[in-house]
Amino acid sequence: MAKKQAYKEAGVDIEVGNAFVDEIRHHLRRTYGPRVMDVPDGFAGLFRLDHDSKLFAKNYREPVLAACTDGVGTKLKVAFMMNKHSTVGIDLVAMSVNDLIVTGAEPLFFLDYMATGKLRSETMCEVLAGIADGCVEAGCALLGGETAEMPGFYAEGEYDLAGFAVGVAEKSRLLHRGLVEVGDLCLGLASSGLHSNGYSLVRHVLFEKAGMSVNDYVEELGGTLGRELLQPTRIYVRPIHSVLSYYRVKQVIHGLAHITGGGLPDNVPRIIGDRHSVRINKGSWPVPPIFPLIQKLGEVDEEEMYHVFNMGIGMVVIVAKYYAAAVMRRFRRQGVEPFLIGEVVRGNREVIIK
Repeated sequence: MAKKQAYKEAGVDIEVGNAFVDEIRHHLRRTYGPRVMDVPDGFAGLFRLDHDSKLFAKNYREPVLAACTDGVGTKLKVAFMMNKHSTVGIDLVAMSVNDLIVTGAEPLFFLDYMATGKLRSETMCEVLAGIADGCVEAGCALLGGETAEMPGFYAEGEYDLAGFAVGVAEKSRLLHRGLVEVGDLCLGLASSGLHSNGYSLVRHVLFEKAGMSVNDYVEELGGTLGRELLQPTRIYVRPIHSVLSYYRVKQVIHGLAHITGGGLPDNVPRIIGDRHSVRINKGSWPVPPIFPLIQKLGEVDEEEMYHVFNMGIGMVVIVAKYYAAAVMRRFRRQGVEPFLIGEVVRGNREVIIK
């Protein structure tokens, strides 16, 4: 009697799925710290909030959990075009953990969701390796995830990603609007390029309107267009956590804003009070060449550019004026270039870019 293959004929191969799970297990384990409780074949991941294991002891007085979720968006289309999948996993982690740290929380663990029409183990392992790389960079555990095979739902060779991050902060160290004061200075931390926002406009301008290819060498970019477009989102967890940990008594950092969709004009007002505004000095940081290239080829208005893209600033740090120079030095030691880009003034919760 023939072995039943109905599900496989419908497009789902359970054996391939099980083999994939076995193959990726080592990527999860390389992100584990002493607080992860390894449960092989478990239905959920387990993570100890407090523990007393000597050097790695970690305990909280008034712990507050923070959680967020995000995806990579249409940047995935560029990965499909190049058949390169090792960097979008880093993007997936970055988009969540960068949102998480603006609360003052440290990321604890991350979970991923990968969905595809047909499970191609080599491609998905490449994605998963990138996710693990991002978690290692962010100092959080890849606690688990889900891979869904859905025939007929996605185009051939395509997939989608979602990520979920959980972190913790001491209640007394949470960052909130009430900390920001008139006279505070605004530092901008350099982005690694486009990060993961605005790719619908990017693809429309560069591929559809300008007729470019991912393999085109672009002199002002110093490499191929595809290489530039797949630059992974910078993860700011370690440098920001370093600064927050250094100033344990004084609240030197008054606000953090992750610059994603909406750019500086929409994200910075989220961390200031109703009677405050932020004045940004245009030209106080170098704008990476990918942005003027998009603006020129797409004839995009400058105001719209600032609303869609980060324009070279991936994170804004609002800091007490007296400590600004010291904080900038500490960021440089962490390998991230900070720029003094503006200040907090009286106003109506807006960003003035001049």
